[in-house]
Order: sequence, then C-alpha cells, then structure tokens
Amino acid sequence: MTNAVTPLLAHVGHFTQVTTSPMGDAAPVWALLLAPLAGSLLIALGHRRLPERAAGWIGTAAIFVAFGAAVACFFELQGMDAESRHILSGYAYAQSLGVDFRFDLYADPLSVFMALVVSGVSALIHLYSVAYMRSDQGYGRFFAYLNFFVFSMLLLVLAGNLALLVIGWAFVGAASYLLISFWYRRATATAAGIKAFVINVIGDVGIVVAAFLLWRELNTLSIPQLLAAASDPFSVTPSATFTAAALLLLVGAFAKSAQVPLHTWLPDAMEGPTPVSALIHAATMVTAGVYLIARFFPFFELSKTAALTAAILGTATLLIAATTALVQTDLKRIIAYSTMSQIGYMIVGVSAAAYGAGMFHLMTHAFFKALLFMAAGSVIGAMGGVQDVRRMGGLRKAMPFTYVTFLIGALTLAGLPLLSGFFSKDEIISYTFNRGGAYAPIAIALYLGAILTAFYSMRAVFLVFHGEPCEEARELETGHLHHGEHANPATGEAEDTDVGFPGADHHIAEREPEMKVAMGVLALLSVVAGVIQVPGVTHAVDAFLEPTFASSRYLDTAPGTGAEQLGLAIGGVIALVGIALAVFAYFKRRGITETLARRMPRAHATLSNAWYFDAIYDVLIVRYVRALQSLSTRVLERFVVNGIVDGTTGLVRLVGGRIRALQAGLARVYAASIVLGVAAMVFYFYLAAR
Repeated sequence: MTNAVTPLLAHVGHFTQVTTSPMGDAAPVWALLLAPLAGSLLIALGHRRLPERAAGWIGTAAIFVAFGAAVACFFELQGMDAESRHILSGYAYAQSLGVDFRFDLYADPLSVFMALVVSGVSALIHLYSVAYMRSDQGYGRFFAYLNFFVFSMLLLVLAGNLALLVIGWAFVGAASYLLISFWYRRATATAAGIKAFVINVIGDVGIVVAAFLLWRELNTLSIPQLLAAASDPFSVTPSATFTAAALLLLVGAFAKSAQVPLHTWLPDAMEGPTPVSALIHAATMVTAGVYLIARFFPFFELSKTAALTAAILGTATLLIAATTALVQTDLKRIIAYSTMSQIGYMIVGVSAAAYGAGMFHLMTHAFFKALLFMAAGSVIGAMGGVQDVRRMGGLRKAMPFTYVTFLIGALTLAGLPLLSGFFSKDEIISYTFNRGGAYAPIAIALYLGAILTAFYSMRAVFLVFHGEPCEEARELETGHLHHGEHANPATGEAEDTDVGFPGADHHIAEREPEMKVAMGVLALLSVVAGVIQVPGVTHAVDAFLEPTFASSRYLDTAPGTGAEQLGLAIGGVIALVGIALAVFAYFKRRGITETLARRMPRAHATLSNAWYFDAIYDVLIVRYVRALQSLSTRVLERFVVNGIVDGTTGLVRLVGGRIRALQAGLARVYAASIVLGVAAMVFYFYLAAR
C-alpha cells in the first residue's frame, strides 16, 4: 500500500505542505492547552502557601481561561475560508528511524468543537466542585488532578499527530486513575482506579499498534497527512492493513468510552467524588472514543467492516447498559449505565457517517449528563452520603431546586419533545435508518433503547423525589442537613474524615451558590441547546463541522428534512410511551416492579449483576492471570531469578575471596605472582610461535 499511495500524494496538495498559521493566529490554541496545565502546576507546587481554599478558585479560573481561548479559536476559524479552516502550529521535537516526532497542535472545526464542549462543561464542574469539595482534606490535590485531567483531554483532541495523541490518551488514563482513586483510603476506590487504568491500558496498546501500522503504510504520523491520504479520490482499494488499523483504533475507542466488551470499569468509577463522575461521564474521557472515530472517519469509511463492527457493538452496549440501569439501586450507577448507553448512540452515529448528529448528541449529552450527576451529588449530600435509591424518597419539597434540575436532566435524557436530547438522539436514529442494509435493524434497536431510557430516567426521579419522605427529607424540611455516619456507601464500613476519605461536611445546591449557578446554567443549556439543530430550520452544528467531513463518501446519504421530521415524531412518541410506563409502574401500580422481580428472579439477577460480565471475566481471565502470577512467584521468582542472582553473587564472592587471600601484604607472595605471570606469558608466546 505504501508504494501505491506514494504517487498519489501529488493529488493531495496539503499532504506534503500543510498550511501552518502564523504564531499570532495560533496563540489561542496554545492558551487553550496551557491554561489548565499552568493551573495544575500552580496548585500542585504552591497550594501549601496559597490562602485556604484558593486552589479551587485558581483551578476554576484556569479552565474558564481555557474556555475563553476555545471561543477565540472558534471565531478564528470562522474568519477563514472553508477550504483552509484549520490552524496547525508546533515544532520539531526529535527525529529517529525516519520518523519526525513533532509537537503539533491541530485546530480544525472538529477539535475546536470538542474543545468548546470539554472546557465549557469542565469549567462549570470546577465551579460546582469549589463548594462540593470544600470540607475535603485533599482539596488542593483534587483541583490539581482536575486541571491535569482537562489538560490531558485537550491535548488529546488538539494533537496534530498520532504520537502526541497517544501521549494525551495515556495522560487521560493516568488522570482518571488519580481521580477515581482520589479517596485512596477506601479499598473500593483504589480497586476501581486500578481496574479503570488496566482496561484503558488495553486500549492504549490498540492505538499504539494502529499508529505503527499507519506509519508503516503511509510513512507519516501527521493526522492531517493521514486523513489526506485516506480521503484522496485517486487512492487504490485499501489493503487489509487499513482494516486492522481501524479495528485497533476501535479497541482504544471502546476502552476509553466504556463500550462492550471493555466497559466494566465505568460503573466502578463511581467510587470517585461526584464531580469526578460528572467530568469523566459528561464531556471528557468517555467521549474520547467518539472523537477518535470521528477524527479518523476516512479510515472507517474505507473499512466497512470496522464501521459496522463499531455500530453493532455500540448498539449492544446501548441495550445492555439500558437494561442494567432498569434495576440498579445506586443512584450514581444508574446514571453511569445511562452514560454507557448514550455513548452507544454516539458510536452508532459516527460509525454510520452521521457525524454532525453524533457530535451534536455528544454536546447535548455533556449538558444534561453533567447536570444529572451534579443534582445526584446534591441529593447524596442531603442523604449524608447514602446513594441507595431504596433509602430515598420524598425529597421534592425539601430540595426544590435540585428536584427541578434533576427533572430537567432526566426528561432531556428521556428525549422529551422540544428538549435538546430529543433533537440530537433522534437525528442519529434517522441517519441510521437512512443508511439501510445492516443499519436498519440497528436503528430499530436504537428505538428500543429509547423506550428503556425514558423508563429508567423517570424511575430515578420517582424513587428519589416522590413518594413518602424519608427520614433525611423530613430532617431537611426542618432546616437541618443530615450528616450521616461517614461510611463507605458500597460496603457500609465506617470511615473517618481525614485525608484520603470524604470530608466531614456535606453540601447541597439549595445552600451553595456555586453549585446552584453551575447546575442552573446546565439546566438552561439542556432545555435550549436543541434549537441549534432543528431539521428544516437550523443546522449550526452540521455547518460548523462541514469542512472537517467535506471529503466523506456518504454526504449524499443524509436523510431529507421530511424523513428527519418523521423520525423526530416517532422518537417523541416513543419517549412519551416510556415516560408513561414509568408513571404507571411507580404511581398507578406501585409495587409492580417488585412483583416482576420476584416472578423472574433469574432475569432480575442477570440485570442486577450487569449481565455477569465481571464474573465471566473473572472466570476466563482474572483467575488464570492470578494463577500465573502465583506460579511465577513460587517457581520462576524463587528458583530461576533468585538462583541466577544468588549464583552470580556466590561466584563473585568466591572469586573475591580468592583474590583477597592473595593480598596478604607479603613481598614473597607478590614476587611469586610476578614470576608466575611472566612464565605464563612466555609459555603462551612459545606456543603461538609454533
């Protein structure tokens, strides 16, 4: 393929010489990336000398600066011609084995779109965290990690070559480990962090091998050059290498975005503080896989096998996660499984060439999912750390602001007509139906997922806020915030409030202005953001992203306005049906879900245990890895490694002892040694002469 591609490079003008913007134009791009890094370093190195709790405001200000820089990048691109709407800035880092390693930042409509969502939502999460984490003894450390996480994600989306993208990809994995395991004195938190890190490393390996294959095939790691070669209309039929590279990219995407079969880390990631859950699940880490597929869309269009594989597995994830969410009792895990399901919609969208629709849903999902997690954090604060929805109820009157915002987030997730989730999710389904062939049954499965989504979304609302008020709700109605016993919500183990554990105090939106502002902005965006992409009326997202996907082979497969509007109507009816079923189950026929669980114990157990994926992996993989580890420790380590080390040590000790014995300090011994040495040399030369 390398020889076949080389002559066609002449047809790709910007392959050999990519337009590099002047440094003045690139300044917002660098500011976008460096602001969170500067915030992280400042907090990490100087938090002990900073005023108390200043770390939170410094970290928040850094991300707001990054968001301002992203807005500047947006207007910078809008002022360019569509054909050259990108900024490439960087410098050569090293050259080895014919590979030019460069630190290049690449800002085009797709990366700037991602940067706007990442920095904007992250800024609001930081603002929320200022109050939510106020009593935690690791306050400064938390914001240093949080800033580093945002920096890592921005490095990933702004990377101009695959080598830099791999670095950002790995940094995101490391930052997620630090944040998930933030309360490191909880055994469940550290175990969850390790699990997330290990699974993400599997994805890292996939991307690294894919990068090697693409470099060997095209002799470049530059993302603009890779895309130009793959998009060229004169290119020959791709070799199997492209399919292998695309499938390996999928491994990385699915590990980071928690898609089947690399999804089991995501529910456990709820062990981190609630703002971490909002950050990872809304706009950053789990959307990286969607971005990766969209970024390398020409390769997935070249390899229909890889694209269809992604769509099928995304659909499977959607249904598995949605059915699991139906029976979960941990509030944060319900929302976590919802994230897996919604990412499945996005994966299907970008795999079916519905790039604008997939990225539009990524944006709206960032708004309402961050909102849901923030509202859940407020509820958990009111419950004194309890996360079990069976212990909740009747919080509507005690927490009116939290109730309204959670309801908005849940209805947007459910796809209630006219809210943003309604427009973005159903646009994906319309595109998928329009592709036809194998994508038609996938679209039907997406509608089934929509019914389940509407049901479990409203289930959470009814269980938490409606019904008979729980003890904590009654206590809060009297003006007293419950503080609980400071126990691990997963195991019930008692905990203290020192560093490494959650802080002594809890915080709710009704009492914290920072939390209220962040949640209010996201609630507003969840309601109104859909107007920017209404079929037949507006198409702002498609228009902005058009230069990035202009070379797509499937531009003519987009559904017409009538088909999109029909899809919206069907989706709206389905959402209302799901909501109505939830109303019936939790108002009209209370107790029917418990009855169904008793009548179908095996099905209920399967869903409660998340389809037994963890148990299957334990039997097929974990046990054998542990057995191999034990064997290597008992045999390889003890007899082989220790034998070599001990044998070498013994030999050195023996030779050293003999030499030390010769050093007796006696002149006759040294004279004899010299005579013997000379005699040996004479004998050697005598033999050599013969």
